[in-house]
Amino acid sequence: MNKVLARNDSISAATYYLYLADIFYRQAAYPQAVDYYYKADHIFRKSNDLANLANTLNKTGEAFYYSKQYAISLSKFQEALALYKRLSNPKGIAKSYGLIGQTHEKSGKYPQAMKYQQLALREFHKMKDKTGIAKIYENLGSIYEDVSKMDSALKYYTLALNLNKANASDLAQIEIINNIGDVYRKTGKYEEALNYTRKAGQMALEMNDQYQLSSAYRDLSKNFDLMKRYDSAYHYSELGRNIFLSIFTEDTNKQLTLLQTLFEIQQKDSAITDFEKEKKANQFIISATVLIVILLALLAASIISRQRLKIKNEQQLNEQNHALFLAQKDAIEAELELKSKELTSNTLHAIQYNQFLEELRTELEDMAKDDKRDHKKKLQQLVTKINQSTGRDKHWKEFSSLFEQIHHTFFDNLKKYSEDLTASDLRLVALIKMNLNSKDMATLFGISQDSLRVARYRLRKKLDIPQGENLSTFIQTL
Repeated sequence: MNKVLARNDSISAATYYLYLADIFYRQAAYPQAVDYYYKADHIFRKSNDLANLANTLNKTGEAFYYSKQYAISLSKFQEALALYKRLSNPKGIAKSYGLIGQTHEKSGKYPQAMKYQQLALREFHKMKDKTGIAKIYENLGSIYEDVSKMDSALKYYTLALNLNKANASDLAQIEIINNIGDVYRKTGKYEEALNYTRKAGQMALEMNDQYQLSSAYRDLSKNFDLMKRYDSAYHYSELGRNIFLSIFTEDTNKQLTLLQTLFEIQQKDSAITDFEKEKKANQFIISATVLIVILLALLAASIISRQRLKIKNEQQLNEQNHALFLAQKDAIEAELELKSKELTSNTLHAIQYNQFLEELRTELEDMAKDDKRDHKKKLQQLVTKINQSTGRDKHWKEFSSLFEQIHHTFFDNLKKYSEDLTASDLRLVALIKMNLNSKDMATLFGISQDSLRVARYRLRKKLDIPQGENLSTFIQTL
């Protein structure tokens, strides 16, 4: 890069910036990608290179789009569209229309989204670009799915799928097949939904596409849950969660490695620059020894210049360290959010587990009332076992671990108010902190709602909460 800048080759420098930006973009490091896209943008504007400028604007817009900054991304796509129209570039026009439509969809502006996707479709039809047509069909299907027009969504997803089959585009097929499965699931056609989602999962497995495989597993879990096949729903939910965790960890490590590499490269470049400047300064001092006054003046100037350079380099180093810190902070916050989702999932599984036992116990009690005495004793024994297992929920230990990871100072703050809290009291406080309703809390404890009210009353007494103050409000402030 230094050589390119040294020979004043601005277009090559811009191309190099685009290359770096694309690397960051593929690693989902969108703020860093945007920085380099803007550097390329500046050069292309200065050189009046409209074709490359339009392409860079669309890339910049996509980086903002995936950062969920839709207003900025829309302005970039619209500026690119204006340039492509000036250049009479039909492919660029079509692509920009599609991107504008996608942005309107994400902003919930469905009439505008539909308008621009139709404009894009018209341009791709003119060029007979089957790949572009397939993408727009998929976008139209997504819009119709968002507005719950499932017949139209299914129509356009099917058109997109058929075109991608003809183009032998296996990767594009996976997402569309999964979308078709979503449509069938949302319309209550669970068996058809299973067929498509399983097919998408199998294709993703064969192509080792972990993102699509995780998506397929999550959709299978939703489908089985709606079919009340909870074991299968839990199985695929765990598979999808494990893949997601693996992808998240891998992406985080890649981003940190990339940022560290960039930091080291910049440090080396800075050191080389300093060395070259110092070498030139020494040569100049030797050649100017005859003129003492001039030497002193130049020496003073050199010292000042180097001091400023040192300050500047220290500022750049601090900025880079700050950027690395922010990236690590974002990764930690994302991990905390994931832990919170795991805690919610754990609680829901626990509720479903106890609800299942409660229903089974009721059925067995009804059977025990039957006049067939030869079965009555065995049925009563089963009821006793279920009563015993209801209070020993295997999810409590995992729940407690996840809760303390998310609210790591909560129990310490709680103990300031009372040292006499039992394990049951601590569980009740944790569930209140999660804003669970009384019915779900009673199900988790395997008790009636009346018993739960008694437990809450005793907890108020132990915490010495003043009359008139709400227990839930008090716990939320800890």
